[in-house]
Amino acid sequence: MSPAPTTNAGPASSGIPPSSLPTSTITENDTKPSSSSSSKANDLLPRYLSNDPSRTGYDPSIQWWMNYFKILTGQITPEGIEHYREDRYKANEARDCARCEADRDWLFQNSPVVRFLREKVANLNGVLDETNVVCRRCPSRIVVIPGNKEKGEEDRIEVARQGGGFSPDHGILLCANEMRNRGHLEDTLAHEMVHAWDHLRWKVDWFGEKSLRHAACTEIRASMLSGECRWTRESIVRGNWTLTQQFQNCVRMRAIQSVMARPTCNNDVHATKVVNEVWDSCFADKRPFEEIYR
Repeated sequence: MSPAPTTNAGPASSGIPPSSLPTSTITENDTKPSSSSSSKANDLLPRYLSNDPSRTGYDPSIQWWMNYFKILTGQITPEGIEHYREDRYKANEARDCARCEADRDWLFQNSPVVRFLREKVANLNGVLDETNVVCRRCPSRIVVIPGNKEKGEEDRIEVARQGGGFSPDHGILLCANEMRNRGHLEDTLAHEMVHAWDHLRWKVDWFGEKSLRHAACTEIRASMLSGECRWTRESIVRGNWTLTQQFQNCVRMRAIQSVMARPTCNNDVHATKVVNEVWDSCFADKRPFEEIYR
């Protein structure tokens, strides 16, 4: 499956101190500049971090349980923990995908929200089944986002991961390694099914001039209607116990994160502006539901 236009995710802060990341070790995909201008441009591009055992403490050449013990005893840095987690995902890929597929099939048969959305997609001559709703391992990346040195900004460290995605040409991707349980998969699948319905109903412009506004609108609706922002999910799973406006804040935050992940979005300020422009009309639109179901 090719990269999906919409993703049910966004960059997550890793808590890795920038001071612990020497430049000489973070240019996994770096290229040599041909001039001073291209060098300056390269300095503004995100860079991926590869593992260095001498820096992170994580040594993939030893048994996994030995590294796990090192994590428990504080001998591995937060960056090293991310590399360890990614290697465990690779080792458990077959198991995770099999569990994801079993849960997907169960939800197709038994989940009210999934069955409802599947029916509504079918009414628009769309088909969602095991052939185009696929479970795969989705690699995460530790990304160094360069700060503007002229403004005195430090580099920012983020972990880029996703829970799923929708492509109008291929279908729905479920990231098996990111699914905590069947309930989490249900929220993710419902989110992507809202994107599918929006695409069939409104002919969403994924790549054209209106792509950011359309993406912001469908992300608002998907986060609102899928159930991923309901109070029980926010409080128990994410620790957000605020009662006032928490649902709206969650929907807005997740929409902004998704818009930020699109290549035509400049930064968080740009993403926030686009989301705010379409908020009133898109947050009020609950179709194909009559009300917020979950």
